[in-house]
Amino acid sequence: MTRTFAVARALPAFLRFLVVGAASAGVYYLLYQGSRQLVPYLVAHALALSIAMVAAYLLNCRYTFRVRPSLRGMVLYPLSNLGGFAVSAPALYLLVDHLGLSQLIAPLLAQGIATPVTFLVARFVLLRSARHRDRSTG
Repeated sequence: MTRTFAVARALPAFLRFLVVGAASAGVYYLLYQGSRQLVPYLVAHALALSIAMVAAYLLNCRYTFRVRPSLRGMVLYPLSNLGGFAVSAPALYLLVDHLGLSQLIAPLLAQGIATPVTFLVARFVLLRSARHRDRSTG
């Protein structure tokens, strides 16, 4: 399989990943804003992030990669967010401290830089987890 064909084949899943990411961000924001009126903001952040991550996991399983959710996949899924953070944090630092971009704009660019990495890690984790489950039950 050529590299161009592989990229073209992954493009629809990447676009679905972006939609799920936007939905997850919306869930996070609504939950954060709603719950921070009731609990301290760090508790609201942790609660909203946890729920948004579970929602993103389920949506990415069903909609993006079309695999069945599993306990193994749910446990490993946060690795995709760590992969994105490992790229976005240094990118943010470079954009703000070395290129002089605004702290309001730079996070958007840094996240844009990290999104393909997050997609690849999530794809690897979820598809490998599904293959592992199929071998175990198969």
